[in-house]
Amino acid sequence: MTIIRPTNDHELDDRVAEIYASDIDDQGFVAAHTRIMTINIDAYDAWENLIGAIAASMGKRRYELVTLAAALGARSTHCRLAHGKKTLSIVDEGDLVAIARDYRSAPSLSAAEITMMEFAEKVSSDASSMTDDDSSRLRGAGFTDREIVDIALAAAARNYYSRAIQALAVPVDEIDLSDELQAALLAPLNR
Repeated sequence: MTIIRPTNDHELDDRVAEIYASDIDDQGFVAAHTRIMTINIDAYDAWENLIGAIAASMGKRRYELVTLAAALGARSTHCRLAHGKKTLSIVDEGDLVAIARDYRSAPSLSAAEITMMEFAEKVSSDASSMTDDDSSRLRGAGFTDREIVDIALAAAARNYYSRAIQALAVPVDEIDLSDELQAALLAPLNR
């Protein structure tokens, strides 16, 4: 449980109230990480602009797959659950369970998507050991320079956000997921 005290709902400025309302519209509640990260509204808005600029050129499927892999590398329960829920809008639950358990053997993923996810996981788990060989694997899978940069940016950005909310001990929200999907998303974090 975080020691950080979010602003009381009745004391919100207009911009934070707008963000809270967006969370409620999107998921039915204000996420714990939203309450904490909007304490610095300028940084929050910068984060949203950064993610928007990265994700816009990637497409939702690619962005969410990279995010799930980067969250795995960062050991982020928050992001695995939240983005598991978001991924359900573009991936069948059965396919997502397989991806969450072990994306390397998930039949619904292409070889290029697996390579992309391996890269993204490594960005969050061991970026200092990465070499041109890591990027070359993406190029060999057919990714352009722009796509390689966007994959790296999306993974690094997820790593930043995941680590910030972990460092602040932000509680993990209960996300409406099936027991099977939740278990599949979280089991790899304990390996």
